[in-house]
Amino acid sequence: MKKIHKIIAAVIAAVAAAIPYFYWENNSLTVSSYTYETPKAGKEFDGFKVVHISDLHNKRFGKKNSRLIKLIREQSPDIIVISGDIADSRHTDIGAAVEFVSEASGVAPVYYTTGNHECRFSSEKLDRLISGIQTAGGFVLSDETAVIDCNGEKLYITGLADSSLHSDILDDIMPQATESISLLISHQPQYIDLYTKSGADIPFCGHAHGGQFRIPGVGGFIAPGQGFFPKYTEGMHYRGESAVVISRGLGSSIIPSRINNRPEVVVVTIKSAN
Repeated sequence: MKKIHKIIAAVIAAVAAAIPYFYWENNSLTVSSYTYETPKAGKEFDGFKVVHISDLHNKRFGKKNSRLIKLIREQSPDIIVISGDIADSRHTDIGAAVEFVSEASGVAPVYYTTGNHECRFSSEKLDRLISGIQTAGGFVLSDETAVIDCNGEKLYITGLADSSLHSDILDDIMPQATESISLLISHQPQYIDLYTKSGADIPFCGHAHGGQFRIPGVGGFIAPGQGFFPKYTEGMHYRGESAVVISRGLGSSIIPSRINNRPEVVVVTIKSAN
């Protein structure tokens, strides 16, 4: 009996010790930084910095996401791109999503496109989200392209709605100005070949949640659309001149916890190769 009591006590102690770790693992923010060099970057966009946010799923890091906003501000971004799932379809909080965009827009211009969770919303709920983001100062790119013009030098930002992944619309909305830098925001990374064939220089994706549980020396364990041991869960992946940037994301959905996979803010700095 004493041996059983000792085993039970050891299990309770182990669980008690693990709780703070799992809390830290799911709430301690980290930054991953990458550099993309291209001859398309002239002096106006040499050093241009993009912060990439994905898969927030209504999660808050402090009141009004104060810790997340502080970390974004510390990166001194020129723009912020959000590659979908800012809200969760299972526990939707439109107010939290709009609140984040409002705070982030005070740091830098925000460009957003939908993920698979927003595409599950009713039309009324999706309209409320989109109008809220626009009122908060964000730019919603739903199968359309925005342009930043700095003294005649241009940078294009295209948003591909998640609902349009299986259409042919990407070729129609991508800019034809091949001498300029083009960014693409699209949620699901397993369509990497589609994105790079479109001519986008830097496609930004999320969706995979870093594989949810990251195994040292192996990578992610599972991701939607890719199954077990997925190939595309994080990092920068080159295809010719294109570099696909995949965020591990910030929140969770069906699987409520991350292991060895802290919430991530991604920073990409564009540098001139001239």
